[in-house]
Amino acid sequence: MVTVAAIDDSSLQLTFVLFLTVVVITLFTALLTAPQRDEISEFYLGNRAMSPLRNGLAMCGDYLSAATLLGSTGLVALTGYDGLMYLGGTTVAWMMVLLLIAEPLHRTGKFTLGDTIALRLPRGQRPVRLALSVCILAIATLYLVAQLVGGVALLTQFTGVPSATTRTLCVAVIGTFVILYASLGGMPGATVIQIIKAVMLVVGVLFTAGWVLHHYDWNPNALLTAAADRSGNGPQFLEPGLRYGGTVSNKLDFLSLELAIVLGLAALPHVLMRLLAPRRSGVLRSSVLWAIGLVGAVCFGAGILGLGATALVGKDTIVGTDRTGNASVLLLAHELGGSLLTALLTCLAYLTLLAVAVGLTLAAASSIAHDLYSEVIRKGRASETEELTVARLSGAVIGVLGILLALVAWGANTATLAFLAFAMAASSILPTIIYTLFWRRFSAKGALLSLYGGLACSVLLVLFSPVVSSTAGSMYPDADFAWFPLQNPGIVSIPAGFFLGWLGTVLDKGRPEDSSAHEEFEVRMLVGADD
Repeated sequence: MVTVAAIDDSSLQLTFVLFLTVVVITLFTALLTAPQRDEISEFYLGNRAMSPLRNGLAMCGDYLSAATLLGSTGLVALTGYDGLMYLGGTTVAWMMVLLLIAEPLHRTGKFTLGDTIALRLPRGQRPVRLALSVCILAIATLYLVAQLVGGVALLTQFTGVPSATTRTLCVAVIGTFVILYASLGGMPGATVIQIIKAVMLVVGVLFTAGWVLHHYDWNPNALLTAAADRSGNGPQFLEPGLRYGGTVSNKLDFLSLELAIVLGLAALPHVLMRLLAPRRSGVLRSSVLWAIGLVGAVCFGAGILGLGATALVGKDTIVGTDRTGNASVLLLAHELGGSLLTALLTCLAYLTLLAVAVGLTLAAASSIAHDLYSEVIRKGRASETEELTVARLSGAVIGVLGILLALVAWGANTATLAFLAFAMAASSILPTIIYTLFWRRFSAKGALLSLYGGLACSVLLVLFSPVVSSTAGSMYPDADFAWFPLQNPGIVSIPAGFFLGWLGTVLDKGRPEDSSAHEEFEVRMLVGADD
C-alpha cells in the first residue's frame, strides 16, 4: 500500500507535536473550567448562560466527526456528484432538529432525555428509563468505537498497516484523553474542546478550500473540469449515479443512508444533551441556526476539498493510497502545502475524533448515572455527590470499554460503524421522542417496544447484511449469510421503530397515563418552563 509516509516521513512527527500541544492546552483549560461543586446539573449541562455563537460552535463540534473531514471528502473525490449529495444530507439533518424537536424538547425544562420522558410517562418511567439507558449506551459505545477505530485508520495512512503494539498505543492514548475530558471536565470540559475544535475545523477546511479555488483562479468550472478529467470517469463524474445508481439496491441504499443521517442526528445522545444545555429557548433557537450555518460551511468546504483532491492528485493515486478515499484530503494537503499543511489537517482530524468521542462518553455516562443508577436502582434517593461520583466512574468504564472494543474491531470500516449508530438512534430513540412530544395517547409500553424493538431491528438487519458477510469489504468476507441486501438498515428499521411504538400503545390494555401529567407536559412544551 502506498502511504503518505512514502511522500514525507516528517509529517507524522510534526502531527504528533501539534496534536500533543493542542491536547495539553485544551485539557488544562477543561480542568480549570470543570465543575467545582458537587452539582450534577453543572456536570451535565455546564455553563447555561453561554452566547448563541458559543453554543452553536459546541453543537457543530459535537456533530462533525472525522468522518466528515476524511470520509466525506474521500467520497466526493471518488464518486463526484453522489458524494456531494451525501454532504447535502449532512447539512439538512440540522434543519430537522430545528423544525421538529429542538424547542419542544427544550421547553419541558428537564436536563436529560430520561427526565423529559418520565415527566410525560410517570407511571412507567423506570422501565422506560432502563430501556433508554440501554439504547444510549449501545449507540454511544458504537459511535465511540468508530472514532477510536478512525484514529487507527488515520495512522495507517502514514505507516501502512500498524503493528499490534502501535495500534494499542494509538487507541489507548486517545481513549485515555477521552476519559480525562469526560470524567473530570464534565460538560464544561467537553464544551471547551468542542468550541476549540469547531473553530479550528471551520478555519482549516475553509482556508484549504480557498487555497484550492485560488489554484484555479477562483473559477469553479475549471475545478470541476479538472476533477472530471482526472477522475477516470469523464463527465459521468459530475452526474448522479456513479456510486448510488444502476441497480435498485444501490438506489435504495442511498435513500436508506440519507434517512439515517437526516433522522439520526435528532436522536444522537450527545446532540440531545447539547440541545438541553441552553437556559432559554430563544438562545437555543439562535444556537441551532449558528450550528446549521457552521456545519453548512464545513460541508461546502469539504466538497471543494474532495473535488480538489481528484483534480490535483488524481483518482488513481487516491485509490492506490487508500481504496476508501480517506487519504484524499491528506494527499491534497501535501500537494498544496507539503508537510506543514499535511500535519495541520492530520492534527485537526485527530482533534475532531477526540472531541466527538468526549461528547459520546459524557452522554453515555450521564444516562447511566442519572437514569439507570439514580432513578432505577436508587429510585430517586441518590444524593448529588453520589450521582456525580457514579457519572465520573461511568465515564472511565465506558472509555475503557470503547478502547477494548476498538482494539478488537480496528479493521472495521469507520463510516459503516458511524452510520449504523445513526440508524440505531433513528430507529429507537427518535420514535420515542416524537411520540412523547406529539401523541397524547402514547404509553410506556409503546415506548418500551419502540426502544427495544427499533434497536434490535437495526442491529439484526446489519448482522445479516453485506456489512458483515458475503462481499470482499465485509467483516467476514469468506462467509455468506447475508439475506438483507442493503449496507444501511435505516429504510426498514426506522419505519419499524415508529410502527412498534404505535403498536405497543394501541395494544396496551393497562391503565392509561394520568391525563394531568400529559396536560402539564403539554403546557411546558408549548409555553416553556422558563417563561
